[in-house]
Order: sequence, then C-alpha cells, then structure tokens
Amino acid sequence: MLLLSEQQIRSIYTMKDAIQDVESALRDYTEGKILNPQRTVLDLPEQNASSLYMPSAMESAGKMAVKVVTIFPNNPFQGKKTTQGIIVLSDTNTGEHLACLNASYLTRLRTGAVSGIATKYLAKESASDVAVIGCGAMAKEQLQAVLEVRNIRSIMLYNRTKEKAKNFAEKIKEINPIYNGLITIMNDADEAVSRAEIVICSTRSETPVFSGEVLRKGTHINGVGSYLPHMQEVDEETLSRCSKIVVDTLEGVKDEAGDFIIPANKGVWNFSMIDGEIGELAAGQIKGRESDEEITFFKSVGMAYFDLAVAAAAYEKAKRAGIGVTVEIG
Repeated sequence: MLLLSEQQIRSIYTMKDAIQDVESALRDYTEGKILNPQRTVLDLPEQNASSLYMPSAMESAGKMAVKVVTIFPNNPFQGKKTTQGIIVLSDTNTGEHLACLNASYLTRLRTGAVSGIATKYLAKESASDVAVIGCGAMAKEQLQAVLEVRNIRSIMLYNRTKEKAKNFAEKIKEINPIYNGLITIMNDADEAVSRAEIVICSTRSETPVFSGEVLRKGTHINGVGSYLPHMQEVDEETLSRCSKIVVDTLEGVKDEAGDFIIPANKGVWNFSMIDGEIGELAAGQIKGRESDEEITFFKSVGMAYFDLAVAAAAYEKAKRAGIGVTVEIG
C-alpha cells in the first residue's frame, strides 16, 4: 500500500487537475458508471462535530474508495486542524488496497473544484467581484477554484470573527501574491454580497448569513457550508429570487441540506424548484446561465465519488513521480 501525505499530494496535484478530474467524473456519474451509496454521518453534539463515512466505486476505472473525514470546529483552540481525514483506495478487480491518502487537502480541493465547475457554467462570463462569507477551513480552495475559471479583480472577505478574515487574507497570497492587492475585509456580510457577482458561502451557520434582498441581478452563489439538516446559510428570499438552482445530488440535499429542508418544512419552498444536478450541467443535459440577469445558486453537500476522482488521479500521478511510502499490510 502506498501512503501519501498532504505535503506529497500538494507537490503533484493542483486545483486545475482537480477541476478536470471531477468534471470528468461528473459526466461518468450521470451516465451511471459510478456507484455512490449515501454517506453515513455521525453527529457528535457535545463537540459540535461530525464524522463522515463515504464509499464509492467506478468499476470501469478499476478503483473504489472509502473516505473517513472528521470535522471538529473546536480543534483550533487545541492547536489541531478542524478537518482531518483519510481515503483508502482499492482495486475493484482484486480488492487489493492500493493506497491510503491524507484526505484533508483532497476534500477541500475536490469541494472547491465542484464549485469551480458550477461557477464556470452558472456565473456570468464577465463576473469579476467575489464575496467570501466564512473564512474557515474550506474557504481557500473555494476561492482558488473561482479564480481558476473567472478573471477576478475584487475579493471581499467577511467572517464573524474579523481576525479570521485577516488571517485568511494572508492565505490568499499563497494562491498568488498578485491577489493581495485585490482584497477588502468587510464589516458586514450584506454589504459584501451587495457588491459581488459571485458569492461563496462556507460556514457552519444555523441561520442565514446574508439577506437575499441585497443580491444583485446576475449574481451566482456557491453554498458548501451547511451540510446538515439544522444548518442554513441562505434564506428563503435568496431561493425565491434564484432563476436556477443546481445541486451536487438531489438525494443528498433532500437528506442533509438545511438550506432547502428548513424552508421546505415551513411550506414556503419545495424541492421541485431545483433545476437539476451538477453532473447534468457538465454533461449538457440541462442549461447553465442563459442571461446576465439570472441569479443562480449551486448547493453542495458532498459526494463520495468526488473523493474517488481526485484520490485515484493523485495516486496515479504519485506512482509516476515515485512519491510516497510503500508499506506491507498483509
């Protein structure tokens, strides 16, 4: 079995790679080539934490994977990472366990890549102003993916704890120092959203983080933070103003996305208002943005085969590059 650390994966596998590999996997999933059972989520309320178990398989590619990821928001107070995980990659022909990969970076990377793909199809071609609401663990790769697909000239950051937004501004330099001069730390989420053409939401909020009334016509929103039924980042006004709503998986958002479940339970919105899945968008089965006036929303709760796509690709690149540590576990 090949062991791959985060640093080793970072050295060979990029956001550009992930966008390409995930988009290919989206099309394969739409064609029925990927097995993706519903993930298991263990909620740990005493720690305000979650543990997720996510299997998937693509027999035609000869790979299957199980990811175990934990999300412990209080960890930074102990000097530990919020998100930690591993991916075990196996061979579908022999059952041999091929690799164990650090999953924290790959999780952030693949989640960002999916949002980048959604942005490519749903944001205005001319979109150049982005607001990042929530500057936590997932935000960097979310922004990085948007920067890959659109020419951004202004980056507005908002976090309830302002110091966290300032620290995140420093991380943006790691993507490319050129973006440092484009950053503004905002005191109000609504003000940031009102000035944006692309909005990134990656929080664990249980109440909406901005008012849908302030959205400009033509805005695209990526929502990746509220992944449990009691969490809600966007309000009902936002949903009512959206011309198109696309999700990573209908089954997943019906079970897990509080952004939809809460208003649906109130009777003010229903799941029939979702236009389709991101795989259908990538495969050309549903339409993307059709005018500069549309407000669009992409909601992601995460799919295991996204992890399979990036883990399999990173594993193959690592083998070719001779990177990683081989251990015998038999």
